[in-house]
Amino acid sequence: MRYSFVTADVFTDQLFGGNPLAVLPDARELTEQRMQQIALEFNLAETAFVLPPRESTCTRRIRIFTPERELPFAGHPTIGTAVVLAAIGKIPLTGSVTSMVFEEGIGAVPVRVYADAGQVRGAQLSLAAAPQFGPPPPEPHELATMLGLEMADLGQAGMVPAAVSCGVPYLLVPLASTEALGRARLDLQRWQNVLAGSWAPQLYPFTRTGDDHGRAFQARMFAPGLGVPEDPATGSAAAALAAYLGSRTRSGSGTHRWTISQGGEMGRPGRLLAEVDLRGGEPREIRVGGDVVLVSEGRIRVG
Repeated sequence: MRYSFVTADVFTDQLFGGNPLAVLPDARELTEQRMQQIALEFNLAETAFVLPPRESTCTRRIRIFTPERELPFAGHPTIGTAVVLAAIGKIPLTGSVTSMVFEEGIGAVPVRVYADAGQVRGAQLSLAAAPQFGPPPPEPHELATMLGLEMADLGQAGMVPAAVSCGVPYLLVPLASTEALGRARLDLQRWQNVLAGSWAPQLYPFTRTGDDHGRAFQARMFAPGLGVPEDPATGSAAAALAAYLGSRTRSGSGTHRWTISQGGEMGRPGRLLAEVDLRGGEPREIRVGGDVVLVSEGRIRVG
C-alpha cells in the first residue's frame, strides 16, 4: 500500500530554513508500529500522521512521532500539518484566516491558518492549558559543564534555569550572550548522567539578543532522548519559554509577545512568534506561530 506525504519547512519563509517536517495527510490503516518505522525512515525531528477525529469538535486527529517515540504534542508538526492540509485542499480555506482544531495527545489544540490572496503562508496554535513548572534544575556548574561552557556564560538579569512544560517538558537555561549560545556543545555522557532521567531531559539554552526593545531571543534545543541531537526550531519549547517569561513579567495582565530565533548554528535559521495572555500574573493562553514553506510531495510504500 502507498501513502502520500508532503514535506515542509516550518517557522521560516525560505526554503531549507526552519524545521523540516513530513506529513502524511491520510494515515488511516497505519499501525502505531508502522508510524514509528516511517518516522525513522524520514529521520526528521518529527513526522505527523493525520487521522479522522474521534471527537466531533475536532477537525482532524494527528499523531506525532520522532525517530524514537511518539509525542503527545509538538509545535512545529502542529503548525506544519495545518498549513499542509490547507495548502493541498484537504481543509478548505475560509478567507484570510481559517480555523481548525487538532486532536492531540494533550487534548484539543486550536490552530489558525493565515493566507494572502488564497496562498497559505503560516499558522498559529493556541494552548489554553496551564503550563507546568517542574522540580529544581541541576546545579549551575553541572549545567555549564554539560553545555561545554564556563560559569560566567550562564545567566541573564532576573532569570534562572527552570523546568517548564506546555505539553513537552524542557529545562530552560538562560545564557549571558549569543556568543555563549553559539559555543554551546552538549556533552552526551554528562547529559546521560545528570539529565536523561529527569522530569525535563530536553535542554533549551536561550539568551536575550537586545533587539526589539528586549523582546527578541535566540535559542537552541537539544533532545538526544527523543533521537533529536539538535532541533532547528521548536514550537513546544517556545511555548514553554513564553510561559517562563510571562511568569516573570512585572505586568500582571495583558498580552505579551516575543520573537525567538533558532537554528542558525545548524544552517537552518528559523523565527518563531510567541505570545502569552496574563491574568492576575498567571498565563491563561499561550500562542506560538510562524511561516511555513512547502518543499516536496510524494508517496511512500508500506508493506
